[in-house]
Amino acid sequence: MSRTAFPFQSNDISLLARSLVKQWQAESSAPTHLQMLNMLARAAGFDNFQHWRAEAVVPPVVVQAPAPVDLTQAAATTAILDTPRLLRYFDEQGRLSRWPGKFSHQLPCLWPIWARIPARQTFSEREVNEWIKAGESLGDHVLLRRELVNYKLLARTQDGREYRRVEQPLPAEVAVLLREVLRRSAPAASAGS
Repeated sequence: MSRTAFPFQSNDISLLARSLVKQWQAESSAPTHLQMLNMLARAAGFDNFQHWRAEAVVPPVVVQAPAPVDLTQAAATTAILDTPRLLRYFDEQGRLSRWPGKFSHQLPCLWPIWARIPARQTFSEREVNEWIKAGESLGDHVLLRRELVNYKLLARTQDGREYRRVEQPLPAEVAVLLREVLRRSAPAASAGS
């Protein structure tokens, strides 16, 4: 599970230290992790850590534009992945039809789903579900959405209302798989037009 980092700032380090010493002296033994968080929050003027956390401003997720990927050049590199085996998880239309049981196959199979989601846009949960559903036929878009977030290919706000594709360069060994999946999905896209 990913953790959100909450930056802590004090306008007066001396007052902060004085407050912490006073609170620590009131304890009979060394404070626990939660007690220390509460001490820091009280020293900053809050009732407790939960009060401070509710008021904390979480920095926005910074999304960088990806470097362009040349699939032909990436295909020329030595692929570590067993592309023919990975292609067995995709149907004739290039949609993910089976979730890999093998851990090392899961992330490569998520990249074609990631590639379908438009870059530099914010989506609601319903909208991102539609993009994921377009790239899968296994019937479990919730699993795929969760794994995209777990593998940091998709970012979401803490309340889960907004999703955004995390821009990053496509690994060269995955480019071969992506090219084959896109080749499969091309006839389906042109038949629908």
